[in-house]
Amino acid sequence: MSATDMTSAAVGAVAEREPAVEAARQRRFGPWPVLWALAPALVYLGVREVGLLALSWMAGRNGTSATDALRSWDGQWFLSIAANGYGGVPANLVDAFGRRSAETPLAFFPGYPTLVGWVHDLGFRLMPSALAVTIAFGVLCAYGLARLGKSIGGGSRAAGLLLVALFAGAPMGIVLSMAYSEAVFCALAVWALVFVLERRWIEAGLACAFAGLVRPTAAALVLTIGLAALVAIIKRRDGWRPWVGALLAPLGLLGYLAWVGARTGSWDGWFALQERGWASGFDGGAATVKFSLDVLADARSVLEVATVGLIVVALVLFGVAAKQRMACPLLVYTAGVLVMDLCSNGLMNSKVRLMVPAFALLIPVALALAKRKRSTATLTVAAVVLTGSWFGAYAVTAWGYAI
Repeated sequence: MSATDMTSAAVGAVAEREPAVEAARQRRFGPWPVLWALAPALVYLGVREVGLLALSWMAGRNGTSATDALRSWDGQWFLSIAANGYGGVPANLVDAFGRRSAETPLAFFPGYPTLVGWVHDLGFRLMPSALAVTIAFGVLCAYGLARLGKSIGGGSRAAGLLLVALFAGAPMGIVLSMAYSEAVFCALAVWALVFVLERRWIEAGLACAFAGLVRPTAAALVLTIGLAALVAIIKRRDGWRPWVGALLAPLGLLGYLAWVGARTGSWDGWFALQERGWASGFDGGAATVKFSLDVLADARSVLEVATVGLIVVALVLFGVAAKQRMACPLLVYTAGVLVMDLCSNGLMNSKVRLMVPAFALLIPVALALAKRKRSTATLTVAAVVLTGSWFGAYAVTAWGYAI
């Protein structure tokens, strides 16, 4: 073959490759990878926007404002602590019995108000600062859920996005848009669980330690990481890392409980505050059973009846997850959250809100919907989002008791 023929052949080969190269370049740098990267955030924020629209409608119907609803109940405590510290909380904020002492604000964990205070110190107004923290950590949680739904057994990218949508639209998902600590805690919890499943022990321990400064529900996370690390140690996996992860995990929770104990002069100071101020303590579920039977007997309100129904749904979903042999860390964490919620007395109207961190209950639903037709999945998610948006909006605008 002559040099001219060889040159022509090479040029032809290059010309044939150019469309394929260009197509690959478009796939890599075109809009689809960007959309997939933004999908968890877009899905989460889109669903939460539906919830806020429902809140605005319900607020108008009930003669209140959406802004007041977003900072109601515990939100007032968190905002006051963020602005003034524990010692500067106004005296008009009282416990469930209308009482107040210098120690009462210590019942609220410091993680969320501290973050809000940092943003507020940058010169932003207090309420926007609180919502900015809530939204940012909600988006962070969405990415953790998307990763979890994709990586678990039988998971997929679609399952991850469905999990995000179901979580954002769940009953009492409204707290993910309020001056409440659930969004921050759920973000830290889901990433701690992702790290445990990926055997990234130090990251898991750190995420759990920070979660322990946000909500007492971190006890379920501490138990999960501790048991998972123990299994790894017994099986001689990952060297020294499980030891470090297990040691880091409880530091935040134990540290805050110890600090409150020192402030109150009693090792169980935080638990005593909960008992005195909100009649909240572990009773093995007796109060929840009594509440459920009473509600079903006289149907005092639609919210209370729905609360009992959602408790039953949560227990059924946990049974399904166990039957499907969901990953043990997810089962242990979810069981811990449910036990801490359903086996304590106190404010029964908070039961559904306190189940928000039990996001792993939604995994079987997401996995099942991912295998159905797109229309079926879309209609199901839409029904969940609309129902959950109504429930949350009703709870903070029409319902006159704490959530």
